[in-house]
Amino acid sequence: MSRAGQRVLSTLRQMIISGELAAGERIAEIPTAEKLGVSRTPIRIAFRALEQEGLLTKLERRGYRVREVTQEEVSGAIEVRGVLEGLAARQAAELGLSEETRRELLECIAKGDELFDKGYVSEEDIEVYHDINQRFHALIIEASQNPAIGSAMSRNEHLPFASVTSIAFDQNNLKQEYRRFNFANMQHHAVFDAIDRGQGTRAEAIMREHANATLRYADIFADKNPLDSEVRVIGKGAPSGDEQEPGNA
Repeated sequence: MSRAGQRVLSTLRQMIISGELAAGERIAEIPTAEKLGVSRTPIRIAFRALEQEGLLTKLERRGYRVREVTQEEVSGAIEVRGVLEGLAARQAAELGLSEETRRELLECIAKGDELFDKGYVSEEDIEVYHDINQRFHALIIEASQNPAIGSAMSRNEHLPFASVTSIAFDQNNLKQEYRRFNFANMQHHAVFDAIDRGQGTRAEAIMREHANATLRYADIFADKNPLDSEVRVIGKGAPSGDEQEPGNA
């Protein structure tokens, strides 16, 4: 996954969130590529990814249309994610962690601490945290040893903003974003502690709260004035080629 490709997908997602690409608006590859100053290849891949995420609808002829996304749709998908990830955390705690998984989880937490211990956050930091966060959550799903959870998560991630890897970032309020993402990283500490101690019920409760914090995404759709906040979304499925309050991860 290239950083350049990730930024193309992230920018398009941000344009949908902010309302720059309004619900019902038709978009096509060539004008979008010209607007972003990139080739058509990453645009084409990004459009397909956004269609899979439920943000775009493919038209019978060429092009896509921006889908209207409701608060209820976002909230429902994230609540389901919380249930699934909570179950994974509980089962991982009950089974116990392998030494390798334990080491990798601690490594994710340490990298997160390194990002936030300096007392501020940049957009580049959040791009790095996106990868750390994705790996942390994936490790817990794997540690549950329950393939059904992973399958259900994959289906749920086709709904708007249900993926753990979609992270909103307000460039105009860095102080708030620092608090939000630092809190999310602290929740990673708590989730790991519960799993490592074999406290299944506690691990499930913390993980569900950690996931449900992303319900703030519903608030983003309630006010789409791009002058109020400039939201970046660092997300999954980044194209390649030539080319939160606290915690929401």
